[in-house]
Amino acid sequence: MGSPPGLAGRWRRLFAGVLDWLIVNVVSVPFNFSSWEYVWDRGRGAWDRYPVEHTFLAGLVAFLYFWLLHAFWNGQTLGKRLFGIRVVQEHGGRITVTQAAVRQAVAAAFAWLCCVGLLVDLAWILFDPRKQALHDKAARTVVVSA
Repeated sequence: MGSPPGLAGRWRRLFAGVLDWLIVNVVSVPFNFSSWEYVWDRGRGAWDRYPVEHTFLAGLVAFLYFWLLHAFWNGQTLGKRLFGIRVVQEHGGRITVTQAAVRQAVAAAFAWLCCVGLLVDLAWILFDPRKQALHDKAARTVVVSA
């Protein structure tokens, strides 16, 4: 295929990402609450309340949102569509399901490395001539104007 359309601006990527994370957080609210379960505390010999976090399900919602929308909605999420950008292969072709999964898995791995990993991944676009984050490099994708 030919070369991809013009690379998307860093600010549009930032604002699209912020909007997408707001959407993910709203959708995952039911999975992100703390509930209490009673567990037996052997040391005290009594029942005690223990908080149970549902962050795994919230993370799954986020992974599926980014992976499935990128893979099956022309390389776009809701935020990317609103800001007129999309993810494509480095040579300009449509992103594959596998590339979308790799891209999101690498982004999730950096997010799980706490703030440092996430900041390194996202800050990479500031210095990269093709404006690729590390998760883009791993999946061989770029973000372009739609």
